[in-house]
Amino acid sequence: MKPDLEVVAIGSGESFKAWEHGYPYRTVRWHFHPEYEIHHVVATTGQYFVGDFIGDFEPGNLVLTGPNLPHNWVSDVPAGVSLPLRGRVLQFSESFFAEASKIFPELSACQDILELSRRGALFTPDTAALVGPLLGDLVGATGIRRIELFMGVLNTLSRAQGTRTLANAQYHPDPSGFMSAGVNRALSYINMHLTEPFNESDLAALSGQSQSAFSRSFRRHTGMALVKYVNRLRINFACHLLMSQSALSITDICFAAGFNNISNFNRRFLEQKGMAPTRFRTLLAQNLRAVEAA
Repeated sequence: MKPDLEVVAIGSGESFKAWEHGYPYRTVRWHFHPEYEIHHVVATTGQYFVGDFIGDFEPGNLVLTGPNLPHNWVSDVPAGVSLPLRGRVLQFSESFFAEASKIFPELSACQDILELSRRGALFTPDTAALVGPLLGDLVGATGIRRIELFMGVLNTLSRAQGTRTLANAQYHPDPSGFMSAGVNRALSYINMHLTEPFNESDLAALSGQSQSAFSRSFRRHTGMALVKYVNRLRINFACHLLMSQSALSITDICFAAGFNNISNFNRRFLEQKGMAPTRFRTLLAQNLRAVEAA
């Protein structure tokens, strides 16, 4: 069975994503993503799957999975029963860690554990007892406190004793093969053709599903409807253009980002960024002048 791609949405003002969820939840399925993930079980028992590994878990189970390594935790919970908190998750990208390591070379101490994570790294209950409270605080933390806790988690994991790998050394995840299935193919198409016109029926046909089935699958994968997902990516691209292409007008950027009318572009930009694109550009120019004057 091919794993689903999970779209990890790390906020534009954040370096990593820290969150918690109950059970059942949309990400409780066989899935993969290009980010590293620290997964800590707070409640329930059951079976977990990491690459070609299958094992039993209980509260305190703490695992670090590497990029594109398929995984899933299935709790033994009676049908119809829901739990407010099943686990906590910390996700960060390879590119973020690589850039951070250039600024803080001390992060090289994490390289060994990150390498182990490519097969899934299972930590001891003692390590989980240290990391669990940090993750609990991290979920609700803001500002520099988030960085402090993030570094604390990495420090604890990098120094942990008794860590073991889960998937077989011969197991090599193939994300290019994963991306050939269903909605994953549609997500890849969106990334490659973001500024071009397409609609839900086009993507449904590409994924080999009816439009209604595709709509449900897409929302399950991403946690949002197709229009919201595409608008989010296009606004992020518009921000990139606003920061890098000062000669382009707001109208030029609107159409370059894939929107077909300026009113809709302004409305979506305001929804996501809390300001109009003109204000965004003005603040950017002010910041640039302040840097030059310093």
